[in-house]
Amino acid sequence: MSNKKKFLFKMNKISLISQPRMILLGIIVFFISINGMQAQTPILSSREKETLTAEKVKTGLETAAVDSMMVQLESLEEEMYPADNLYDSWNTEYVKAYKDAAVPDSFQIDVSEFVMPVAGLQRVTSPFGPRRRRFHYGTDLKVQVGDTIYAAFDGKVRIKNYERRGYGYYVVLRHPNGLETVYGHLSKFLIEQDENVKAGQPIALGGNTGRSTGSHLHFEFRFLGNAINPADIIDFAEWAIKDDQYTFVKNKSGASSKYLAGGGDKIQYHRIRSGDTLSTIARRYGTTVNKLCRLNNMKVSSTLRVGRSIRVS
Repeated sequence: MSNKKKFLFKMNKISLISQPRMILLGIIVFFISINGMQAQTPILSSREKETLTAEKVKTGLETAAVDSMMVQLESLEEEMYPADNLYDSWNTEYVKAYKDAAVPDSFQIDVSEFVMPVAGLQRVTSPFGPRRRRFHYGTDLKVQVGDTIYAAFDGKVRIKNYERRGYGYYVVLRHPNGLETVYGHLSKFLIEQDENVKAGQPIALGGNTGRSTGSHLHFEFRFLGNAINPADIIDFAEWAIKDDQYTFVKNKSGASSKYLAGGGDKIQYHRIRSGDTLSTIARRYGTTVNKLCRLNNMKVSSTLRVGRSIRVS
């Protein structure tokens, strides 16, 4: 599909969302066309970008202008609906809102910008998995009522709601990397519905609302509605992510997730501390510097960043 056709497609898609300010936009596009697109493409406001329509584009925009406007539109689309290429709806009521979603067999997710949703080294009070007669779809982290809860990644507030027999006060964020995160049993919201948030931004205060037996944060990762074990992404013992990239894998029973590793061996990570070197880490785990370099796609001379995790097996 040519850039112009892609641009027209995006115009039609966005025009379904809102139709105001058509006259102003018509003037803008007309002004662009009579100047032969020789001048720099004007910077449009968000509302103007939203309401550009295919009818106004048919005046004959040149390729350079189409490319420039496509970049602006893609940025706007990402801001309006993160990961819109994966999700076909923006549901503001239900956590599991993607029953008929086409889940890919595998999908690589960038988690390098992850921020812990709670500050400090908090203990896990209940892990992901079966729990009595129910399945626990997240990990519970000990917090006190009033403790600050932070956004795990950049994203947008999809749900800000209350569920008396479940999450209590809870928030769902959708992120550009394809993940959604859920924060449950809150006591107070610090964000608004449909607000764009940054990784590490305070979004709520910890609490003990809903189906809860003590103050804690119920935290979930989801991909197209499918719950992911947070321990697959976070090393809770080291209080750090295990790797910058995570691969979601669909299985025969529906969807699950795991890190891909050759040979099926257990994957182990080490969180880098001040004073660590590849040699000291290799000795600690009974391996070699060369193997550490292979596992982490790094060189012997690479700088070790304190706080980051590297794979050791």
